Amino acid sequence: MDEVNVTVIGAGVVGLAVATALSETVSDIVVIDKNDSFGRETSSRNSEVIHSGIYYAPGSLKATLCRQGARLLYRYCNDFQVPFNRLGKLILARDDKEVAQLEALAANGKKNSVELKVVDSAEISRLEPAVRARAGILLSATGIIDSHVLMSRLNQQAQAAGVIFAFNTTMTSVEGTSDGYVLGFSDDLYKLKARIVINCGGLNADAIAAMAGIDIDRSGYRLRYCKGSYFAYMKQSPVGRLIYPVPHENLVGLGIHATMDMNRQLRFGPDAEYVENINYSVDEQKRETFFRVASGIFPDLEFGALQPSMAGVRPKLSGPGEVARDFIIAEESSRGLPGLINLVGIESPGLTSCLAIGQMVKGMVDAISS
Repeated sequence: MDEVNVTVIGAGVVGLAVATALSETVSDIVVIDKNDSFGRETSSRNSEVIHSGIYYAPGSLKATLCRQGARLLYRYCNDFQVPFNRLGKLILARDDKEVAQLEALAANGKKNSVELKVVDSAEISRLEPAVRARAGILLSATGIIDSHVLMSRLNQQAQAAGVIFAFNTTMTSVEGTSDGYVLGFSDDLYKLKARIVINCGGLNADAIAAMAGIDIDRSGYRLRYCKGSYFAYMKQSPVGRLIYPVPHENLVGLGIHATMDMNRQLRFGPDAEYVENINYSVDEQKRETFFRVASGIFPDLEFGALQPSMAGVRPKLSGPGEVARDFIIAEESSRGLPGLINLVGIESPGLTSCLAIGQMVKGMVDAISS
């Protein structure tokens, strides 16, 4: 049986960032993933936005890691030639109720030390003539990133440092021993022993935690799949910034918003639909709903220019109607599982936070090893 120092389960953007951070000081690292390459699930099916941290509860991991992560991500993009565009973002309020919600959001952002500016309708019209709103929050530091190039750079950096990647590798068991964990795989012919196991399993993170013996319902680790679809706007974008609605309390996410890819292709989404099974099809019948929502902010949109684009699935810890929850990033000694680090519910702002998460996990591993 082969033995390694650290096994990272999952090669999404967070798993890649964790492995890269660890490789600075730790040797003998293996990353395993059931897919044929890195970033095949949530990491490659999202809005690719570098967030500011305005939405999250002060003091939460999401708020802290988002702010830290954005700074690290912009620096990394410059250092490693990852394409990005700091477009800026407007969060818009259309009526009195939304203006009050916008003011509360701005207050939350200030508690999180987010650089922001509250703007009126005249300023919005000056910034984005195609948009109609009563008031807004301008976030100048928000941007977009080519997440595929980012993951490729992290993968290359980790491999250069000696990290081994094992793709098409489905883990089926985790057995604790006196000095680590024995991992079993679907072919039943091979086992791998690791001193430290880091669960970056994304959509399967709760199942992996359960393999290790954690009661995922009692611990609050059970994930819900939340599907989000996108529609692309096949004409020239009427805006130059990201445009978001004010998030309502009854929304699962941030609401259908307008983002752009690196080619300035405008797209709307994601919506939020809890599903039992993972699938990435886009229901064309949603076009009318997307158009109605988008037209509330962009009055001159053309219905026929909206086309199904893509869908992603978010690993949420909160179910329908439940309060949004923070990331879980936990070293499990208190559960009798020393050396197991679980990352569960790493949804948005997971991409923005990935490098900060990597540094946080590196600190945990350093503490175990000291």
